[in-house]
Amino acid sequence: MLRELSIKNFAIIDNLRICFSAGLTILSGETGAGKSIIINAVNLLLGSKATSKLIRTGSDTAELEALFQISKKSRIAKVLKEYGFDTSEGLLIRRIISRKGRHMSYINGHLATMQMLNSITVNMVSISGQHAHQGLLKEDKHLMILDQFGGLMPLRDEVYRYYHEIVPLIRELSELNAQKDKQSEHIKLLEFQKKEILEASISPDEDTGLEQERLRLKNGEELYQSVRASVDELYSAQGAIVERLVEVKKSLEKACRIDTELSSKAKRISEATFNIEDIAEELRTYMDNIQIDEKRLEEVEERLDTLNKLKRKYGKSLEAVLTCLESIDHDISGIENISEKINETETMIFDLHNRIVKASTNLSLKRKETAEILANKVEKELATLEMSQSKFQISLQTMPAAGNADPYLTIDGNVINETGIDSAVFMIAPNVGEALKPLSGIVSGGELSRVVLALKAILAKTESVETLIFDEVDAGIGGKVAEVVGKKLSALAGYHQVICITHLAQIAKFGNHHFGISKTVSRGRTKTDIKPLTKEERIKELARMLGGVKITKTTLDHARELLQSAH
Repeated sequence: MLRELSIKNFAIIDNLRICFSAGLTILSGETGAGKSIIINAVNLLLGSKATSKLIRTGSDTAELEALFQISKKSRIAKVLKEYGFDTSEGLLIRRIISRKGRHMSYINGHLATMQMLNSITVNMVSISGQHAHQGLLKEDKHLMILDQFGGLMPLRDEVYRYYHEIVPLIRELSELNAQKDKQSEHIKLLEFQKKEILEASISPDEDTGLEQERLRLKNGEELYQSVRASVDELYSAQGAIVERLVEVKKSLEKACRIDTELSSKAKRISEATFNIEDIAEELRTYMDNIQIDEKRLEEVEERLDTLNKLKRKYGKSLEAVLTCLESIDHDISGIENISEKINETETMIFDLHNRIVKASTNLSLKRKETAEILANKVEKELATLEMSQSKFQISLQTMPAAGNADPYLTIDGNVINETGIDSAVFMIAPNVGEALKPLSGIVSGGELSRVVLALKAILAKTESVETLIFDEVDAGIGGKVAEVVGKKLSALAGYHQVICITHLAQIAKFGNHHFGISKTVSRGRTKTDIKPLTKEERIKELARMLGGVKITKTTLDHARELLQSAH
């Protein structure tokens, strides 16, 4: 509920503070006094776009402030807590509109973004005016009104939840299929590379051994001659090293008889002789194994060529080639997992599709039932507002699916969206013989005002909005109809805080509170003032509303009688 409204340097308002209460509050005054400016201020505090043109001439900034009393268990309190705001003292919204730089918004003393402001104030105040900018005349709101009236919000929320679960999955499935199509050629390449590496049957450092073997095969004759000459020098030739060492050993052994100190040297020469004999024997074995095999050389060179090609394609070493094989296996496995993910995603989508189809179908059936009930109630309300001949219907339509529509978001050829499969349009024929036409097409301001009021009266018990503001609700009406409208507003005030700007005394008399708005000129500047009216002041204001500029005793008596009849 709106408790206080403060306006500074805004349009023709210099400095204004209004304290509101529960019940029906009437705002009245001469045309041009600034009543609509107050509505503009409230709209800005609820998140409307600001412009520096609204700043009072001669000022650099305009300041708007509103204090709302909120219930601890309300949606607004929950949203405020999610943003980390303290709700113990209510909701204080402040906006500063500047000629220079950025406009600023504050919530409970903390700087806030417009997104935060809009998310908090949504459905907090309903402003109904003459010019069809209110929610009741926007066709995208009609479905919400129908669902709220019929208590269908839980089912609608269920459809909303399924929709926002299935849409990301449909997007993911599309991306997975595109990825799979794109990688079909890639997987062929990976499988070819894997086959090429596996068929080579390589082992680490295999190329090093083959390089050494190729060198031996290419130089077999030279190796044979070198090793044979070495064997001859060490053992086989006349005067070979072994033979000469044997002679040295014998000579030292004789000397040992004279000096035993030479025994160790003789022993070492003996060991050297045995070592050289072993080396010679090993060289003979090596020489016997030397191959001069052109066929084997071709095989080795062909194998090395294969390995070198693999190294050029997949890495600088055979170890790098084997690492590349592991990477290829991983990539293939990942691509194969796409098919599994596609199957899993399709399964989830199929399940959600069945759920959203069931929920949307059920919701649509209940909407048809609710639409008839609501239409009948609106016609009855209009009858009490002197529109007894009016016909009112709610047209429910489905949207045919286009050729490119996703099959998972269709039912029997109709599109499913986050609100189900239906769209709703309020249709009315105000006069006998007229065809039904959309509510937004009503030309008469008086008829429009009464339809809005009828809907508000019906929805009073179901709407979560706490404050209703009616601007020009009396447009195009008067006399008996105005009396009925006043009674409706008074009845609405039993469920909501109602603030009504009116020019009609027949409506104003029902107010629990009455503020007079006036325009004065001081020091060459125009400014707007507002003040709560006493009983006598109310009588004078009602008289002004009845009789215009010249107030007579008759109009005063009439005004007093009006006020007494309402209370």
